[in-house]
Amino acid sequence: MSSPGSDVTEVEDVLDEPAHAAASEQGPVEERPPARSWRTRADFIAVAVIAVVSLVASVLTWAFSDARATTSVTGPSSWEQLPEVAALPPSLAEVWRAKSGATQSPVVVLTPSVQTGEEKPSAIVTGDGGTVHGRDPLTGDVRWTYERDLPLCVVSTGWGRAMALYSKGTNCSELTSLDGVTGERRAQRNGDAEPGTALLNEGSHLITTGSKFLEVYRRDDLVRSLEYGTLRAIVNPGKQPRAGCTYGSVAVTSGRFAMVERCPEDAFDRISVLKPNPDKSDEPKVFASVLTGGKNVQVVGVTEKLVAVAVPNPGRLLVFDAENGTQISDTPLDVPDADFVDPPNHVARTFSTKTNVFWFSGSKTIALSQDTLTPLWTADGALGAGTTLAGRALIPVKDGLRVYEQATGAVVGTIKVNRGDYSGPVQLATAGPVVLEQRGETLVALR
Repeated sequence: MSSPGSDVTEVEDVLDEPAHAAASEQGPVEERPPARSWRTRADFIAVAVIAVVSLVASVLTWAFSDARATTSVTGPSSWEQLPEVAALPPSLAEVWRAKSGATQSPVVVLTPSVQTGEEKPSAIVTGDGGTVHGRDPLTGDVRWTYERDLPLCVVSTGWGRAMALYSKGTNCSELTSLDGVTGERRAQRNGDAEPGTALLNEGSHLITTGSKFLEVYRRDDLVRSLEYGTLRAIVNPGKQPRAGCTYGSVAVTSGRFAMVERCPEDAFDRISVLKPNPDKSDEPKVFASVLTGGKNVQVVGVTEKLVAVAVPNPGRLLVFDAENGTQISDTPLDVPDADFVDPPNHVARTFSTKTNVFWFSGSKTIALSQDTLTPLWTADGALGAGTTLAGRALIPVKDGLRVYEQATGAVVGTIKVNRGDYSGPVQLATAGPVVLEQRGETLVALR
């Protein structure tokens, strides 16, 4: 009879047999070390280092980002509608002025009226240095501000927005659209426009100008829909109609634009009418492209059917069919040859109404018919293309604003304006009862 201690040992041996058998079948059992706590001094140091590195990386990213270098102060969501003008004022006096070296002509933002849906002036936009301001047309008070630590190339407008093009390096590459009423930032895009560019709005697209390269952006999201000229990065060679050309002036109308091309194989300047190609941005659609028979020509107007080109030696205005390039008319122009130089920013100084196109040659303003683009009348001694107020044409001259009947060119009178010692070109616009004059780098409001 076994002792109690030996009985217990036998029972344990019997109970352990299956475990020993299983262990022998599966091989030796790997012993796991006990779980180690991470809360050691070294662990805390590692976590602290990671946190510091992450914080520094975040701070550096913010410090060198565009967001840090941008200031945006938005304004009210609606502005009071400007009063209508039924009659010309007997006089005009300065009511405010602002530095605006980035605007090539007065920038008036148009927004749809709540009552009628008709586009009405809502804001005046100025740009200087790296700052864009939306201003009250009547007082010049700043309603909103957008500022970057980059120099502005140009400020323009389109579709109820202000368009601000900044330079980041050698070219004008940072395009930002701003709500004209509130100043809120909308679509942005990186491009590659040349210094000295203009921004032209033809209704559904925004066009940059240049001597060797043009870009076109689509309205809603500023997606590039055309590159024309010497492309920076050629993906598909041979898509451009002509190579090695330089460009003169550009004019726009709904759905198309016209430009002067000077190509090495051509004896004369060429006029081309093109349309953006959203499906193939490096392959434009060309409506017409013909030689003009002259050099140093300017394109001064384009409609859906016609394109007008001013040609020197002797001065004359040629009108071509915008669809096929056929010449339609040739009218003499009493314009000095000295006026036939490429206009600033590659855009002829023009102003259009429903009936007329007013072209400033450099010494005269010539009124053209919208229907035929042929000359109707001429204003001598002009300083700019002009504008309209209360149905009359206002043309800037040395002593003020000369008033003309649009249809006949009959002089109604002159509104005196004191410009001090400024005697250079004057670009005009109106916003309700306010007449705006761009005098060099200064915008002056008259009422």
